[in-house]
Amino acid sequence: MITKHITEVTTKFNPFKRPGMTCRVFLAHLPANARQNMKINTEVLPRNSKEKSGLKLKFKDGKEMQLDTEKLSIKDVEEEVDRHSRALNRQTELSAN
Repeated sequence: MITKHITEVTTKFNPFKRPGMTCRVFLAHLPANARQNMKINTEVLPRNSKEKSGLKLKFKDGKEMQLDTEKLSIKDVEEEVDRHSRALNRQTELSAN
């Protein structure tokens, strides 16, 4: 997963329910130095909470991505993040020349 263009990660999940797994795995896939390069906000919901899990990402170009982790698997989330990150990689390569 390409994370160098992410500036902020906000997660909200219930660790006791299945949909919270996508958020937990996404946070685990972030590099060890992620806190130095991006702002990470995590809200852990109580066991009996009815709120939905969610993942919100902000990129260097200002784009905000709101992902519904109730419906998306970790592969789907990584695919969406990589798609936008590859586009940003192309932009930086083209502007460098």
